[in-house]
Amino acid sequence: MPPERFALARTRAAIDAVDDGLLLLLAARRRLVRAVAWLKPRAGVAGRDPQRERAVHARAQRLAHRLDVPADTAARLLDLVIDDACAQQRLASDAGQGGQGGTPVMLAGMSPMPDATRADPMLRLLPPPRRLAPLLRALPARWQHALLERAMARVLAAPLADGALDFMRGRRLGIAVSDLELCWVLTLRDGRLMVIDDTPEACVRGSATDLLLLASRLEDADTLFFQRELVLTGDTELGLTARNLLDRLPWESVPLGLRIALNRGARFARAARAAHRRH
Repeated sequence: MPPERFALARTRAAIDAVDDGLLLLLAARRRLVRAVAWLKPRAGVAGRDPQRERAVHARAQRLAHRLDVPADTAARLLDLVIDDACAQQRLASDAGQGGQGGTPVMLAGMSPMPDATRADPMLRLLPPPRRLAPLLRALPARWQHALLERAMARVLAAPLADGALDFMRGRRLGIAVSDLELCWVLTLRDGRLMVIDDTPEACVRGSATDLLLLASRLEDADTLFFQRELVLTGDTELGLTARNLLDRLPWESVPLGLRIALNRGARFARAARAAHRRH
């Protein structure tokens, strides 16, 4: 096969993966809209909120500008999903004209939730991490690497500064997120942790939730490894050295805002996983 045709086939396959990701995100959005339809009348909120819709459009336009997406394309996309949400909730198509005097109508076949204080029914509406894998695989690797390197620079600023991570110089440690089908190989270069394209000497594998629980200190490494939620393969010494460093990491050295985000994100992920497992 000529190289151009091979490249064309690979590029079309990547576009197909992005299309799959768009549909997965739409499915997730529709589940959240279903939750909103149930919450609105209980919160005393009218069927449509023109101010909210304007804010959604404005935020999308700002993001579209940064991503070099045409403004009219972004506007049409948002109009499409907003109209879909209105149809899903059986709301009037024109802003301000709510059905039944502005009170949202429950979705067809939607049964009332037995207890508004329980999060489980709401959390089960969210897709599990494995459903997001096709979308994440479609993201350019350089974007993934840049985001991960930036996060590590913030979380590990103190041990990087005092040389505690010098053992990683020239070594290759893999972090595999099993349910997201992602794997990154880390090394220390020029005083900072970098993501490289290479084969890891050691690899820590676990689900997105368990790795987040470890990063947020809601679970300790010994417990997760003992329960086989995390698995270490390859060079055991390198992997254990990295794990011990995380155990000794001064949590107070991590920026407060990041600590709060990690803690809340990990608690939410753990609750969502428990809700899926119970049903």
